[in-house]
Amino acid sequence: MKKTILLIGFIFIGLSMSGQDKENKVLNIIAIGAHPDDCDSKFGGTAALFAKMGHNVKFLALTSGDAGHQSMGGGVLAKRRRTEAKNAAEILGIEYEVLDNHDGELLPTLNVRHQVIRRIREWNADIVLLLRSNDYHPDHRNAGIVVQDAAYLVIVPNVTPDTPPLKKNPVFLYMKDNFQKPNPFSNDIAIIIDKVYDQKIAALAAHESQMFEWGPWTNGIKESEVPNGEKERLAWLKLHSGKKNFEQIEMDAIKKWYPNEEPIDVEHAEFLEICEYGKQPTEQEIKELFPMLGNL
Repeated sequence: MKKTILLIGFIFIGLSMSGQDKENKVLNIIAIGAHPDDCDSKFGGTAALFAKMGHNVKFLALTSGDAGHQSMGGGVLAKRRRTEAKNAAEILGIEYEVLDNHDGELLPTLNVRHQVIRRIREWNADIVLLLRSNDYHPDHRNAGIVVQDAAYLVIVPNVTPDTPPLKKNPVFLYMKDNFQKPNPFSNDIAIIIDKVYDQKIAALAAHESQMFEWGPWTNGIKESEVPNGEKERLAWLKLHSGKKNFEQIEMDAIKKWYPNEEPIDVEHAEFLEICEYGKQPTEQEIKELFPMLGNL
């Protein structure tokens, strides 16, 4: 009888420790975009939440961004954008890496695929964020394709054997876009970022060449309309981002993952779509991978 009680006790303790281990597990998240600032705009809020909770987040830009400006380019611009990415990383509490591939010339080549595989492995990723491959920008499309191509191969030992393969396939998730063809984005996961929205705006503002020069220029905004002061620029950027008027499918996603919240009261959220490649998570596994869900 005593042996039975002891055995049950050990099983109970083991289960409790297993659950505690899951709660205390430090997650490794890597978001992969084509240019410095891609991930910041789509995932910056969630990244900040992860970082505040003690998890490891990395943003990887596959190009140097050396073509993204109206009056400068090449190595000078690439150096500037690396500095901007570093400043944004400090604000979000994450790591940022910018590769040397040329902006506007990204292709899903074997070399770039191997770069991606190595970074995912080195980060020991639990979650990989990527762009969808139906985007207006060829770099964005090709960045999405190359990460998709790497999704299975990260566990294959004989591919890039100089970097040990992952023991398990990560969960791959697409970051939000509004393109409809050939298929619209699926709002599978919603993360409320109201508490860190100012932090996200500050990180975006760190990409000065994009937020206050290149972006306005491509959208026909006159240079004189963009403020110069730091506080004024933050307010201007926040104003232009504005409050999100969520579509019904987005509100449904918010309600699913935050059942105690009213979507109409939410001002800012980020959405993710589960990629068919990589590990296919259950709802419970998603909650474990995104411990901020349901909590404000």
